[in-house]
Amino acid sequence: MRYTDKIREIAKKILTDKTVDLIIGFKRGTLPMMTEPVTVRDAEKTDQLYWDSFCNMNLANYLPKREEKIGIIAKGCDSRNIAVHIVENQIKREQLYIIGVPCEGMVDRRKIISLLGDKEAKEVIESDGEIIVKGEGFEHALKRNDYLQDNCMRCMHRNPVIHDALVGDLVEERKEPDPYDDVKDIEGMGSEEKWGFFSDLIKDCTRCYACRNACPLCYCPTCFVDESDPQWVGKSIDPTDTITFHILRAYHCAGRCTDCGACEQACPVDIKVRSFTRKLNKDVLDLYGSEAGLSIEERPPLDTYRPDDYDAFIR
Repeated sequence: MRYTDKIREIAKKILTDKTVDLIIGFKRGTLPMMTEPVTVRDAEKTDQLYWDSFCNMNLANYLPKREEKIGIIAKGCDSRNIAVHIVENQIKREQLYIIGVPCEGMVDRRKIISLLGDKEAKEVIESDGEIIVKGEGFEHALKRNDYLQDNCMRCMHRNPVIHDALVGDLVEERKEPDPYDDVKDIEGMGSEEKWGFFSDLIKDCTRCYACRNACPLCYCPTCFVDESDPQWVGKSIDPTDTITFHILRAYHCAGRCTDCGACEQACPVDIKVRSFTRKLNKDVLDLYGSEAGLSIEERPPLDTYRPDDYDAFIR
């Protein structure tokens, strides 16, 4: 919440100066622990802009093929997706004024809701590394870092990689000894065990496509699952169709995914779909030394060819 005033100040100035035509940011939601994306075009309405630890949606999702000059609020992962969009010609750098937010991680509201059980939070206050949750007949003081989103607990790029203004001092980056230890656990499984793991992972999937719709990388005019001529995959919740959707979507994100967590946060049945994309992120890092969205000068590794590319898989 400490960033809110600075965000409003910067947004008001760049709208007043006609630096941008609009601001894409967040406003406070109607319920505790909820925020909503908002577009602000009037400098006098920037007081509705808001920031707290529940601004987890990736606003880069609203950028592809826009023609206006846009101010956008971006934490580390958002800025990396913006960089991916620039490299993939979905938006031009000169169209953007990026208001960077150094990020200490987003809080996962579902973890708090699970803790509360049938109790309802009426008020949530952030203070000195704590989340104070108040409701009828109860008050809980929770350590903020214990309730972060899973992707935020492993994030190695918390500061915006590109920005035109910063709303606060840069935060210290994590120095995890092995950010992919969870992936190595899966890699250690045998083939049948892996298939069982991923089949069980998506058994509750309803094919609502919330993960796809929330993902900044899924900007194809027609998704492969919606193609009818030819029809690549069935529309039912048959296990084969469902796992085909998740595997192919993950491969489409290979070398491009920033592990922003938008897919998991959008899932209504809490499927850990990052298990698919994190494996591919690790492979791209191991094979090509590349992480998505760290530069607007380099194209994704699977979009380029170099004579020294890894090729041990070719027989």
